[in-house]
Amino acid sequence: MSSFQGLFSLVASTVGQPAADWLKDHVEVPARLHAFAWREEAIHRVWLAEALNLCLFHKLVETVPDGRRYVDEQAQNGRKVVFDHGAIRTVDWANNGELPRGRQAFARILEPLGFSDVRTYPLTKLNMTGWGYRQLDLPEDISQFFVSELHPGRLSEAFQQAVSRVVGSSRDPLTAEHLSILKRLQVTRHCSLEEATQLLPGIYWAFGRQHGVVSEADYRQLLGESAEMAWIATEGNSFNHLTDRVVDLQSVVEEQIRRERPMKDSIEVSTSGRVMQTAYRACTVERALLDSNGQLQVHRVPGSFVEFIQRKINPDNGKIDLNFDSSNAQGIFKMTGSTV
Repeated sequence: MSSFQGLFSLVASTVGQPAADWLKDHVEVPARLHAFAWREEAIHRVWLAEALNLCLFHKLVETVPDGRRYVDEQAQNGRKVVFDHGAIRTVDWANNGELPRGRQAFARILEPLGFSDVRTYPLTKLNMTGWGYRQLDLPEDISQFFVSELHPGRLSEAFQQAVSRVVGSSRDPLTAEHLSILKRLQVTRHCSLEEATQLLPGIYWAFGRQHGVVSEADYRQLLGESAEMAWIATEGNSFNHLTDRVVDLQSVVEEQIRRERPMKDSIEVSTSGRVMQTAYRACTVERALLDSNGQLQVHRVPGSFVEFIQRKINPDNGKIDLNFDSSNAQGIFKMTGSTV
């Protein structure tokens, strides 16, 4: 079995063969992965990192119709999407049920796969902090993770109580077996195909909602002080967005506007001028909230979205600028702002 066949077989073991086939045709897979031999008895962590990213890419486009349509249109034009990064939101809170606090729930997954938090981004206006997790073996090729934490301690007591009621019921999707394999990966950078096939579904499902049903009263309390926490209440730790790395962002924007797609009003430009970002507005999803009588009522709330990014070369080192930007991120986060 070739290395790429092995990769997509591993992906299929988690999301199914039709999804794996679609990903093969629609998402660019880094050629430099071939530098790491595919050996079933000792699969290097880069293959698991790429497999997870592909599975999460598919999970998002399945829930964001505009995103699926965009990716399909790119394929029709003979181009595969270049997956730049995905973003998740966490809560910096002690009462987080069975889950480790905040980003630690994901550091325990990402670090064994070779990702490191290379830079911290204050998101002061949002009462949050972000971290850029970069895969150290193939930093320019494997999609990064932008992991943010919301800090409830900066907000009101009523807000904090609502946070505890929401995330306090969180269950840990990782079993002792998953954690054991991750520990071995952390030390050796390899695991067997059997272990990879066991691990991938567990870490895939970690990127989702782990807590129970939310009351409408708590949702409104959270929304009044933090649209980001209200989003976490309904969507959990799902991918908030995924990002296509493009060569000419302005031309992409013009084309999407021509197609009357739900675009952000402006392009965010980093302080360095080398990172430019914009996005679709978040899709709308239906989520059930408990009313005052304890009955489930369906509400339309913000879901996830697709972002577009252009990264220029840093003249200081001749490499693509892989950094994020706090101002850009806070502008992009507004795509999920809404009310019930």
